[in-house]
Amino acid sequence: MEGFTPAGLLYLVATFLFILGIKRLSKVRTARSGNQLAAVGMLLAIVVTLVRPEGGIDLDWTTVIAGLLLGGAVGGVMAKRVEMTGMPELVALFNGFGGLASTFVAVTEFWGRFGSATIGSPADAAGDVVLGGGVWAIAIVLSVLIGTVTFTGSLVAMGKLSGKISGNPVILPARHLLTSVLLIGGIAAGVYGTLYCEGNTAVLMVGLLALGAGLFGIISVLPIGGADMPVVVSLLNSYSGLAASMAGFVIGNSLLIVAGALVGAAGLILTTVMCKAMNRSLGNVLVGGFGGDAPAAGGGGADEYTSVKSAGPEESAMILESATSVIIIPGYGMAVAQAQHVVKELGEELERRGCEVRYAIHPVAGRMPGHMNVLLAESDVPYEQLWELERINGDFKTTDVTVIVGANDVVNPEAIENPQSPIAGMPILNAHESGTVLMIKRSLSPGYAGIKNPLFERDNTYMCFGDGKAFLQDVVTELKES
Repeated sequence: MEGFTPAGLLYLVATFLFILGIKRLSKVRTARSGNQLAAVGMLLAIVVTLVRPEGGIDLDWTTVIAGLLLGGAVGGVMAKRVEMTGMPELVALFNGFGGLASTFVAVTEFWGRFGSATIGSPADAAGDVVLGGGVWAIAIVLSVLIGTVTFTGSLVAMGKLSGKISGNPVILPARHLLTSVLLIGGIAAGVYGTLYCEGNTAVLMVGLLALGAGLFGIISVLPIGGADMPVVVSLLNSYSGLAASMAGFVIGNSLLIVAGALVGAAGLILTTVMCKAMNRSLGNVLVGGFGGDAPAAGGGGADEYTSVKSAGPEESAMILESATSVIIIPGYGMAVAQAQHVVKELGEELERRGCEVRYAIHPVAGRMPGHMNVLLAESDVPYEQLWELERINGDFKTTDVTVIVGANDVVNPEAIENPQSPIAGMPILNAHESGTVLMIKRSLSPGYAGIKNPLFERDNTYMCFGDGKAFLQDVVTELKES
């Protein structure tokens, strides 16, 4: 920090707003205000940095204003035009842009400082002290490394989420050896270039670092299946924060160091929470090979189900109109069908009839952290009706009807009933314990885990085949007419 100078105090205020904002993001009720507080903190940080930049930097205001206008316009258009089903891909892309920005900051600073003297030496060609010496050089290496890995890894994650790249794990021959060579070789080139080289040789070494890091990011994410993409997006978000923190060391900006560290720590905590929600270790996720587009061998094909009962909108409405308690479980299928608004309408119609309605949110439902929360918030579902897995799981036994909209793996009883299942031990929403289950789904296809879901054949389950939005709209119409 800058001590008790006005800029230093304002940086302290911005840091406090970041911390308070992240804290409030941990609860659904306070998440919106937390996001707003963090945004105010970021605005304050940007203004202070531009008005009084650290390190005595002279700003080119034409470039600054052009960058703000261009970046704001592009970001605003992308955020406005993206469908809610495409939000996970957009988040992944923004993570990547954050990493790329950190890489550009480090490379630009490195380019501006190299000369005839060794980059990491105590003094440059003019005899001026180089910021941090070896510390500055290591910050350059880490910023380029982590930033580039974040960028290329995020592009692959975005491709898998959007379907442009297969969601199946892509296992390359000798991939562990290849990734080790790329990582170690890239770091060695970067350290050698920043500490022991000068001129064009130093630039070449840093270029090799960026190339190795970029390939490492691609090869690291390719083997990870689509089912694990929410964890990958969260982890890459953590990486983008760490890259920003290293960029802060590079340019000597104390607030960037703190803000990046906060994002990195928060992303890592969220990643750990999501791994716990899948009963998987982070190492197991990163090794890859699990979860994709195709069903696992012998698991999940429609021909494996022999005693499935189905119900149409009229039958479903008859079941719901006599219910006194209903739990709605949203999944990625709700996002695909864009059914969140009609889900809210169904909930309101049931409440009008005196029914208690709640929404059960699984930590890894959807394609990104908090995906279902975002969708339901968009349709103005009251925060107090959103219940986390731990809070609501004991209530399914006393619930009349559970309506599942496009979820699959997160309600699969195999996780708790079959120790040999690929998802054994994964915490699930115990929908199977409720009186009646209405499973709204287009077909009997498996979820991302690619395994059979015995819930489809339970005596208390009715499969409601069709588009989630259209089916629920018909149910709401039937209820209003009854």
